[in-house]
Amino acid sequence: MRVTFPYMGTVIIYKKILELLGHDVIVPPKPSQKTLDLGVKNSPEFACFPFKTIMGSYLEACEQGVETIVTSGGHGPCRAGFYSEIHKRILKNMGFHVDVIVFDSIFRDKNKFMENVKKLKGKNSWIKVAWAIKLTYDMIQAIDRFDKKIHQMKPYEVIPGTVNKAWELIQMEFDQVYTRKQLRKAIKKSEEIVKEVQIKEVGDERRVRIGVVGEIYVVMEPSINMEIENVLGELGCEVERSHYLSEWVRYNMVPNFLGKSHEEEILKKGEPFIEIEIGGHAKQTVGQIIDFKEKGFDGIIHLMPFGCLPELISQSIIPKISKLQDIPVLTLSLDEQTGQANSRTRLEAFIDLIKSKKLNRVSA
Repeated sequence: MRVTFPYMGTVIIYKKILELLGHDVIVPPKPSQKTLDLGVKNSPEFACFPFKTIMGSYLEACEQGVETIVTSGGHGPCRAGFYSEIHKRILKNMGFHVDVIVFDSIFRDKNKFMENVKKLKGKNSWIKVAWAIKLTYDMIQAIDRFDKKIHQMKPYEVIPGTVNKAWELIQMEFDQVYTRKQLRKAIKKSEEIVKEVQIKEVGDERRVRIGVVGEIYVVMEPSINMEIENVLGELGCEVERSHYLSEWVRYNMVPNFLGKSHEEEILKKGEPFIEIEIGGHAKQTVGQIIDFKEKGFDGIIHLMPFGCLPELISQSIIPKISKLQDIPVLTLSLDEQTGQANSRTRLEAFIDLIKSKKLNRVSA
């Protein structure tokens, strides 16, 4: 079966699980201006930025003869729950007859989840399926650890560009993994790659730590969030996101008796501000701001697709949280019209204010 998926974050993982199950995987091109142009042209005008980007990504993949799209769903007022059906109808109208397999949380509809697993299982034994899932999950956790480490190191690199190069090499190492032995080798090699990066020693009083929160797609996909983690790194900031794939999998697919997920803790922290489930990641956004503050972060960047209902609600609450928690928050609304120069100027001003505030606190 020729399979593809939305391009979001470290796509090695999506590719790997499908390859291990014996599918012919078509990795969609990294979102580019062409992707956005295709998506905007063939999407409803009112659709949000992630919808349009994913639409363009699907079209680029379908041109290569894709038969099946594997994606995740959504719930609540957030329109993400309707993405798959609308994408499928648009593709059909354009002459692409593809099957769309949507994975929601196993805890919402266990039967539907298992039905989808069976579609991808093919002739593989359940033992092989379990082995492939466990290997991929361990890979996700390892890659996310290196992802976090890389963006902690970025502002202190001695030679500009070496951290980005190290991250490329690490991803290449994991892309070669098909066995448990190869995974151990990739982890060891990646640790060596990280150690080889020359970084400057900086005291705690000069470290600036920024948390990036918001809707999962614009937070995790660098090509549509203006490479914000790299930009912040160049501005001298350590960066950590509110969303990592390993945590999404842990919350949506791993039973609670194996341990409480971090996302459950985040939702609890967001409960006083958003009591009901409103879809998207609105409650996680406010909860994560509090969590970052408790961890000693210096500021927050809130990313949201223009017109995103759940994140608009978060945005309306953020000024109160910012004041209560005494942590500055900058909201950036993203769509296909977003000007990178303008957004970078706002980021630079925001970081300058944080650095000035921190310097004054240390000097006092």
